[in-house]
Amino acid sequence: MPRLVALSGFDAKGPACFLLELGGARLMLDLGTGPDAGRLPDLAGVGPVDAILLSHGHADHAGALQLAPLVGSPPVHASPPVFVLSGPPPGPVGVALPRRGRVEIVGVEVETGAAGHAPGAVWMRIGGAGGLLYTGDCATGPSVWPFEMPPPAEAVVLDASYGVADTALAVQQAELLGLLSSAPVLLPSPADGRGLDIACAALAAGVGVALCPAHRRVAETLLARPDWLADGAAGTLRDLLAKASPLDVDSPARGAMIAVSADAASGLSAPLAARFAVTGEARILFTGYLGAGTPAAALVCEGHAGHMRWNVHPRLSDTRALLAATKPRVAMPAFCPPHLRAALAAALPGAPFCTGPEMTW
Repeated sequence: MPRLVALSGFDAKGPACFLLELGGARLMLDLGTGPDAGRLPDLAGVGPVDAILLSHGHADHAGALQLAPLVGSPPVHASPPVFVLSGPPPGPVGVALPRRGRVEIVGVEVETGAAGHAPGAVWMRIGGAGGLLYTGDCATGPSVWPFEMPPPAEAVVLDASYGVADTALAVQQAELLGLLSSAPVLLPSPADGRGLDIACAALAAGVGVALCPAHRRVAETLLARPDWLADGAAGTLRDLLAKASPLDVDSPARGAMIAVSADAASGLSAPLAARFAVTGEARILFTGYLGAGTPAAALVCEGHAGHMRWNVHPRLSDTRALLAATKPRVAMPAFCPPHLRAALAAALPGAPFCTGPEMTW
């Protein structure tokens, strides 16, 4: 009987780490850290696994690969953009996961499709229609990162990071552009995620954009692999690179300033956020999860920064559509605390949600 256990990521926002036992194989789906500072999955007693499959390269899904020796240092499988942008894993490298296609890993069929959210992000259907669909983090767009609706599966692990929130990205975008029209804004963002989407939206609205070197590197890297971009995104990114100003620690405050890291703990956003918190030259606005113990959470708590969501996970209506498309017999809403999971179950009566961190089918 197939079995899925959430080693981490069931009752909280990450770190993602799931153990799948199916077809005689033991597969680890993601191995992340954070996004709350210092959080790691507990691998005690897990034992050897045959392979690690990464849905994408964000730290809360792929940032704890140094723990792989605890489960036998198995090969790590990911899409090409993940390793190109993040570097090879510390252990053996497995077969590449395609944007859309099928591969065999330790005798088990793995089907993949684009999951939006990040460069090279894929959902995985493991073991065919009678197996498990793991969405990883996913986002339906619009975005420079493509999304393809996954197929049916008996069991599904859903990205439920937003619970029952259902505000459309277009509404969030209009609100952000309104702020940008009145004052310069520092937007700490992941270069391999929503940062480039925000930059493209600002540029299209006539707002001046300044990009940190990390965002430029990601855009240039993906332009060399346009097959991993959404339709039309290559031209949009070329236009952005041609028109955006360079951003450094001494840049004047103007327009939309987009810099890593998303939590202002590192990268160019760290010194810029510290500067603007003191001088008030620009607003500081975080658009993602405020991890406990991070500078982002502290700056917002102290009133030096604001928080406004920019969707990079499924809304309630997206979750409803994913359930309708995948038709699972059992589903695990992952990456959300118990109160949000309960609200989601109430909003989707009849959804086949499991009630604990383990499911069999």
